[in-house]
Amino acid sequence: MLTKSTLYVVATPIGNLRDISLRALDVLTAVDAVAAEHVHITQRLLAQHAIYTRIITLNQHNERAATGKISGMLAAQKSVALVTDAGTPGVSDPGALLIRHVKEQGHRVVPIPGANAAVCALSASGLVAPHFLFYGFLPAKSVERQRKLESLKSLSSCILIFHEAPHRLLECITDMIVVFGKQRQITIARELTKLFETIYTVDLGNALTWLQSDENQQKGEFVLLLSPAAASENNKEITEQAEHTLHILMENMPLKQAVQLTAEITGENRKKLYAFALSKKGSVVQPLKMQDD
Repeated sequence: MLTKSTLYVVATPIGNLRDISLRALDVLTAVDAVAAEHVHITQRLLAQHAIYTRIITLNQHNERAATGKISGMLAAQKSVALVTDAGTPGVSDPGALLIRHVKEQGHRVVPIPGANAAVCALSASGLVAPHFLFYGFLPAKSVERQRKLESLKSLSSCILIFHEAPHRLLECITDMIVVFGKQRQITIARELTKLFETIYTVDLGNALTWLQSDENQQKGEFVLLLSPAAASENNKEITEQAEHTLHILMENMPLKQAVQLTAEITGENRKKLYAFALSKKGSVVQPLKMQDD
């Protein structure tokens, strides 16, 4: 049974129209109106289930105006369901502004959970990590995109999840290679729950070759999942400048002295430099005794 003066945030299918909960269908049938990102898409979903509730438009272009209208309906003790074209409202989709305003007005907001493209892709990726970070869409321009990716590089224990448009797919993966290198794995999830669903995991260095081998693999809606850094990458933890400096000094002086001088020149942590030097030297050296940094 619905509650008056309530906004229901309803997740809808991301492709297959049968991926909707019985509770969501009950809510969409019983509310006074459905606020939808695009009316024709929601009409098709409702018609599939013989639902004929009134639909009003709420998208990124009219969200402020529609928010006022919906708030008025809630104040008049009406109930409204919020949906987007696909998936969960407010997650890389319009709706967050409305939800915040409705809560500020003291009205109840009830989530009706369901499909989510990012979680759907993650569940079938096979990537293993203790955490994941959903970023959403990266900037459209390469320079800004690389800058954002650099800011995420230090999250070495997280799977990174992105949405990407098909016309930017190759450029995006190229920038990932520039920032992260070729060794990390990427899962390319395309057209999830639809007829041409594809979920493919490959090293970043081979991702472009796979995509360019079949133009059809560059079409549709994409979720990209980037694996955490490999153990060897995590353990390195020093800059390329420090690595280069240490390499030169190790050729001309004892290891301990080379580490000390590299730390002074680059500002890197001495313990990390020493561990890296040992891994490169390939010989047994007495542990370096030093004060805590």
